Amino acid sequence: MMNAHDVALLLARFQFAFTVGVHIIFPAFSIGLAAYLAVLEGLWLTTGRAVFLDLYRYWIKAFSIVFGMGVVSGLVMSYEFGTNWSVFSKKAGPITGVLLSYEVMTAFFLEAGFLGIMLFGMNKVGRGLHFAATCCVSVGTLISMTWILASNSWMQTPQGYTIDPATGRFMPADWLAIIFNPSFPFRLVHMGLAAFLSVAFAVGATGAWHMLKARRQGAIASEPVRVMFSMAMWMAAIIAPLQILAGDAHGLNTLKHQPVKIAAMEGDWETEGRASELLFGIPNMKTEHTDYAVKIPLLGSLILTHSLDGKVPGMKDFPKDQRPPSPIIFFSFRLMVALGVLMMLVGFWSLWHRRNSSLFTSPLFHKVVLCMAPAGFLALLCGWVTTEVGRQPWTVYGLLRTSDSVSPVVLSSMAVSMIAFVVVYVIVFGSGLGILVRLLGRSPQEGEHNLNPSEAPDILATRMHPDVVNSSSDVER
Repeated sequence: MMNAHDVALLLARFQFAFTVGVHIIFPAFSIGLAAYLAVLEGLWLTTGRAVFLDLYRYWIKAFSIVFGMGVVSGLVMSYEFGTNWSVFSKKAGPITGVLLSYEVMTAFFLEAGFLGIMLFGMNKVGRGLHFAATCCVSVGTLISMTWILASNSWMQTPQGYTIDPATGRFMPADWLAIIFNPSFPFRLVHMGLAAFLSVAFAVGATGAWHMLKARRQGAIASEPVRVMFSMAMWMAAIIAPLQILAGDAHGLNTLKHQPVKIAAMEGDWETEGRASELLFGIPNMKTEHTDYAVKIPLLGSLILTHSLDGKVPGMKDFPKDQRPPSPIIFFSFRLMVALGVLMMLVGFWSLWHRRNSSLFTSPLFHKVVLCMAPAGFLALLCGWVTTEVGRQPWTVYGLLRTSDSVSPVVLSSMAVSMIAFVVVYVIVFGSGLGILVRLLGRSPQEGEHNLNPSEAPDILATRMHPDVVNSSSDVER
């Protein structure tokens, strides 16, 4: 039976999980979409094909909405560190606070400095400067991801610190060791690929929707729709397999530095060599057994150690008060893997259609891609749950427990603020997503940059392409 303090701690954790879970979608979307916009503008300037400018103008509207929601949702978490996690902020602040301030001073300032030019300057500055602004915003999103993951990865695999014996604070001793901690490179690559893959399926689903819509109307989808869909499917076919390889490398790193997390993810209780892989089961933390287990012999050792004789850790090797809640990460991990494999299969399927010249004519494939629209973001959320819940019961792994990191919060205050957060987030971000979906529901057209008659003629288009002529090359190849 939990007391009031335990319930307040649980609500504090849930509140931060809720706000981070909402927030993480938007930066991931921004990272992938900013890179996509940079590629589109670069292709337009290089090839002279106005279709890339049409797609740039179409997707930059979506980017402005996503970027704005990302900024707003991210600000809330800064306050939560002080209101709900003040002990953590006090003890780990000399390291995590500095890393987060680097993110503001580099990435956020870079994005803020060039975002206005990117959004509103195409008719006001030269084409080189505008393309540079787009690239700077894209690089800024990547730098932001780098600093955030450096901070979070240090909490997972801390090094390069000393502990002040008087205050218990973590003091920096080696900044290079802190930033490039053991899990940082693996998590940076894994997160970056996740952002690109998520956006690839979001863009692909948008293209699929408009091709299905055109088919119902007895028409042929516009060239921007076909180009959009083709580019997205190329990205899916390339990135999805790379993501699975990156996830495997990340798993090996986690096995080395956080073996109890691996044991909880796999639902393994006993350490054993030539271990089986549990496809399904229900880990029981009380009986220390995984019920209804469905196993494949030897596969566990092969996946986790790349050897049939490799030893796989079990949770019984670790004290009960240091074990993460296995049922949560057992299922979140499997859902993430299943979505990753499904995205890879869809990417390979697109190659088959491309080879058979049916990429734009298969309604079944288009319907599958449309259904896959949220797959990347769902996989990203499942991965985040696996990583963060798997770190429990620690905020700084092995050094600072979550129960010792919370502020002296009052249960009633936490309950009221939790309800308020949910209500406000549903209204604000639900409205934002509704606007985004409505915006993407309009099909991009040839001449997208000239659709608004009140807008001045596009200086860039007339400078480079006075006749605004589209080439008719085969976009499938």
